[in-house]
Amino acid sequence: MKFVYASIFTATCLMIGCVSSNQAGRTQLNLVSDEQMNAEGDAAYKDILSKSKISQKTKLNSEVVNIGRKIAAASGVDYAWEFSVIDEDQVNAFCLPGGKVAVYTGIIPVAQNNAALAAVMGHEVAHAVLKHSAERASQQMVLGLGASVVGGLFGNDQTRDTIAAVMGVGVMYGVSLPFSRYHEAEADRIGLEYMAKAGYDPRESVTLWERMGAQGGGRSLEILSTHPDPASRAKALSKLLPKAMATYNASTKVATTALP
Repeated sequence: MKFVYASIFTATCLMIGCVSSNQAGRTQLNLVSDEQMNAEGDAAYKDILSKSKISQKTKLNSEVVNIGRKIAAASGVDYAWEFSVIDEDQVNAFCLPGGKVAVYTGIIPVAQNNAALAAVMGHEVAHAVLKHSAERASQQMVLGLGASVVGGLFGNDQTRDTIAAVMGVGVMYGVSLPFSRYHEAEADRIGLEYMAKAGYDPRESVTLWERMGAQGGGRSLEILSTHPDPASRAKALSKLLPKAMATYNASTKVATTALP
């Protein structure tokens, strides 16, 4: 039992030393170094792109890179940013640790214009800047530590095996450990500020999620999902528009145009 108390005390001390603040103005637990997360993100990005069909649409690719660079500059974080377009019908986009961004062509008909796509990319960039992947990994590590102590006490091989699997997620942190609904809402909020600061009309973020809801028919049992349903996201973003519009009006505005 003394060993258990010592383990818990040591873990607590380690966690206290690994608490930091993010751009959202809150503290977060981070047990994984930026260097490790960025290296894992880079490796995962290269692996995904090597197995994907990359878009050959020159104008679209150029527009995605242009939007991405503006959003990245607005974030103020000097990652080795990369922006790619994957030619798949999937309505999705992602940003891995270290600023590795990919947009799927399936989201283009839903976004329709550059400002709406900036909302999507602002959200994904915010996940990376706010280090949500590292935070989720750290949370799982803490849960793993607690379970391993219990496993050590009761000799539960299955528990120890489960924790070993959790600790070994490696490259796919952001994919294997989905973001919480809190993280999604936080990325929406900060991403909205990024797009507005970059000069894209933040009102298009609300329109985007209204279109997303109309296309997908919404989502039932929201509490069971890590993503809020489109209607909830549109409503939450609407409440944030006054501040975002002030930022937008002070920016060098980018004309809202149809995507190529």
